[in-house]
Amino acid sequence: MASVMMPAMFLGLLFTLTAGLMWGLVFVAPVMLPGYAPALLTVGRYLAFGLIALPLALLLDRRVLRELRRADWLEAAKLSLVGNFLYYLCLSAAIQRAGAPLPTMIIGTLPVVIAICANHRNRVRDGHLPWARLAPSLVLIAAGLACVNRDELTVLRQSAGDPRRYAEGAALAVLAVACWTWYPIRNADWLRAHADRSPRAWATAQGLVTLPMALIGVALLGVVHLVAPGALAPADYAFPFGDKPLAYVGLMAAIGLCSSWLGTLCWNEASQRLPTSLSGQLIVFETLAALAYAFAWSQRMPPPATLLGVALLIAGVVWALRIEPVKHAA
Repeated sequence: MASVMMPAMFLGLLFTLTAGLMWGLVFVAPVMLPGYAPALLTVGRYLAFGLIALPLALLLDRRVLRELRRADWLEAAKLSLVGNFLYYLCLSAAIQRAGAPLPTMIIGTLPVVIAICANHRNRVRDGHLPWARLAPSLVLIAAGLACVNRDELTVLRQSAGDPRRYAEGAALAVLAVACWTWYPIRNADWLRAHADRSPRAWATAQGLVTLPMALIGVALLGVVHLVAPGALAPADYAFPFGDKPLAYVGLMAAIGLCSSWLGTLCWNEASQRLPTSLSGQLIVFETLAALAYAFAWSQRMPPPATLLGVALLIAGVVWALRIEPVKHAA
């Protein structure tokens, strides 16, 4: 059994690492395009995702996509709506209400929250990771996230904003965590129930159902820009592409291909091979990749607290990989 499981575990780890590397690109996009509102970047990313999925569906996955039933397409639409649009809407609204530090800290709990929820919910299907052995991994990851977000914690302690706005921002950030805790668990449910289906085709299907949602988002942003100039972007913003159209379109296309389609593909591959409680913890690869890209873009070395946090995150992941799930009877 061990010889059968180890290749699957190793491949799942590689796919999760690649997904984290792809998703980390999303966090440097606002730094690379500082004049663009988060809503414009979000809609641009998913519009690119949908447009890229169209030729991929025709060239690579036409036969498999034809086999999907109406219930499968509805599930793909739910996953895209909650895991993509609702998640980013809540996150961006939380940042607007409470600033960046508080939502960042709350979102940073995702690896721990997913691991805890999946370890209880999927203990029959995936096996149960004993809490006594899982706890050190979760503690290491939580401590690493605290060190990595030390600057955000400092800003948060020094802030003296409106308590009501902080409460609203915190509630929206918690809702964003709920969205992306629900997404990987439900996505893994479908992939495990359809082990004979292609994870690549499932990523393409989610891109296809994202396209009409993104088009609606573009139309809504256009209406808001006409009715209330300056609400989402500077009043002189050249909707929809802004003052750097080539950079905007190029970056959105790169993120749509790499972060959305390829990232989803790799996550789907990992979800078919790893217990959800383990893959949830491995989302820390996204945090590590985002940190590496951000420091590389700013051409500076990370401070000692950040390096300590990275070491703790890696230690937590290594600890988690050593835990062998215990099978439970239904």
